[in-house]
Amino acid sequence: MPESLARRRQCGIERSARSRRRSGATAIDGGHFVSIVSHLEKELAPTGTLRAAINIGNPVLVQTDAAGTPSGVTVDLARELAKRLGVPLETVVIDGAGKSFEAVKAARCDIGFLAIEPARAAEIDFTAAYVLIEGVYAVRPDAGLASNAEVDRAGVRIAVNKGAAYDLFLTRSLKHATLVRGEDSFEAFLRDKLEAVAGVKQAVVRFIAAHPELRLLDGRFMEIAQAMCLPKGRPNAARHLAAFVEEMKASGFVAEAIARAKQEASVAPLAN
Repeated sequence: MPESLARRRQCGIERSARSRRRSGATAIDGGHFVSIVSHLEKELAPTGTLRAAINIGNPVLVQTDAAGTPSGVTVDLARELAKRLGVPLETVVIDGAGKSFEAVKAARCDIGFLAIEPARAAEIDFTAAYVLIEGVYAVRPDAGLASNAEVDRAGVRIAVNKGAAYDLFLTRSLKHATLVRGEDSFEAFLRDKLEAVAGVKQAVVRFIAAHPELRLLDGRFMEIAQAMCLPKGRPNAARHLAAFVEEMKASGFVAEAIARAKQEASVAPLAN
């Protein structure tokens, strides 16, 4: 069956299922009525509301207005998923990747938006990436650091946001430098006069603009693969979420959301 026809039929099944449920239908063909959508709702939104962890610590993926209301590609994806499920959306605003991870792990949130990391993947499930961003260093001009490789040497202290993807990556990859973890890596970097600070490129560039005496090292020390995630133990929901992400990339939805938010990031390639 052609893929487009199969997709139309699948959409038709879901619309029909939703219609029957709303009209009170409970059985067909002598058996129990089984709704594809209701099964997904039980796993993706078990409370009847899709609770999305929105990490405002990543300015590429989430922006906030003067009132603190979040917007951006993650909010757009969460809103689209809730619309397709036919359930309300609750955006749970969280100020940090580590806290977002804990909220999803504990199933206080049904979905989240985090970088794929082995330590996290052991405790929550991920889709393939939908966006790729860069992890970079800013350094003091007197630190004597000219490249990313030179940062990993004895005596170099690197400020990181606790639990961020780059914290986890550097924790397992650095051999000599010391990580200084905190809730605000930029503040710690300035306060403690550290040699380097690591972060998402867009946030680091913005920080340097406010502190022009600092220097951005060329290149990146890591590529950050941002994905959607959900608690473990929800296999049907995991498959649906993975397919949803692939459709959002293929359709141009992700690219349009990034452009609408006036951010610079690469849409991840389609999963094999």
